[in-house]
Amino acid sequence: MSHPILSPFVEIERADWARLAPRTPNPLTEAEVRRLRGLGDRLELREVAEVYLPLSRLVSLYQESAARLHRETTAFLGAKAEPTPFVIGVAGSVAVGKSTTARLLQELLRRWEGSPKVDLITTDGFLHPNRVLEERGLMGRKGFPESYDRRALLGFVSRVKSGEAEVRAPVYSHLTYDILPDDEIVVRRPDILIVEGLNVLQPPPSSAHLAVSDLFDFSIYVDARTSAIREWYVERFFALKAGAFQDPLSYFHRFADLTDSQARAYAQEVWDSINGPNLVEHIVPTRSRADLVLRKAEDHTIRSVLLRKV
Repeated sequence: MSHPILSPFVEIERADWARLAPRTPNPLTEAEVRRLRGLGDRLELREVAEVYLPLSRLVSLYQESAARLHRETTAFLGAKAEPTPFVIGVAGSVAVGKSTTARLLQELLRRWEGSPKVDLITTDGFLHPNRVLEERGLMGRKGFPESYDRRALLGFVSRVKSGEAEVRAPVYSHLTYDILPDDEIVVRRPDILIVEGLNVLQPPPSSAHLAVSDLFDFSIYVDARTSAIREWYVERFFALKAGAFQDPLSYFHRFADLTDSQARAYAQEVWDSINGPNLVEHIVPTRSRADLVLRKAEDHTIRSVLLRKV
C-alpha cells in the first residue's frame, strides 16, 4: 500500500496561481520590466501580472499580519516600541533569476497601499575582498558560504531589524569583481528590507549561533532544474562577453576575445568546478527552509509555486 508523500508545501500550478492576481491593473510598464529584467531573463508583462503581482500581495499580507502582531504584543506588554522592518530573503543559484525577482518584488511592494519604503541589499557586498580571499586560498570558492563575512552580514540585518536610524553596507562591483573600498549603501529605517543572495537561507553553524535567515519574516527560493541553470549561466557568459567584458576596466576583459567554442568551454568549466558544486552542496539544501519556492521551466517562466503550509 502506497503512502502519500508528506510535504510542508502545497504546490500551486501557474494557471491556478494566476487566478489569485489582485483585480488591479499591472502597475509596471513594458519599459520598467525591461529595466528590471536581469541579463538572460525573459521576464514579460504577462508573467508580472500572473505571478509576481499575486506574490507581492501575499507578501504584503504577511507584512500586515506581522505589523499587527507587533502592535498587539507591544500593547500586551505595556511597552512602547517602533515598528520593526519586515525582512525578506531571496535565495537561489547563480543565473537562476533571483536578482530579477528581488528587484521586481521591490518595485511592486512600493506600490501597495501606503507606498511602503522598500530597500534592497545583495549579499555580494559582504563577500570578503579579493585580497582576503587570495590570502585564504578561497578565490576558487567565491560564492561559497565561507567566502562571505557572515558576521558582518548578520550584524547589518540585526541593526536594521532593531530599528537603527542608519545602517551601512559595503558595495560590490561586478565590473572589478571586488568590494569597492570607498563606497557604501546606507539603509534608513525601511518598512521592508529585501536581502538577496546565494546563501541567505543557510542555517546557523550551531544551535548556539544565529544565522541571517533567523531574522527573515518571509523567504523566497528561486528554483529550476540544474541542467537548465547551467545552460542559462553559459548564455549569460556569452552576453557578458559581448558587453561588459569589452570594458578594459572589467576584471574579465581578458575573456573578451575568446572564440565562441573557447567561451563555452570556459563557462562550462567554471560552472562544473565552482557554481555547480556550490549549488548542489550548499544552495539546494536550503530550498526547504523557504516560505515560498518559485519553480521555473526551461524557458525561464514560472511553472508553479510552492507555498509553505500555514
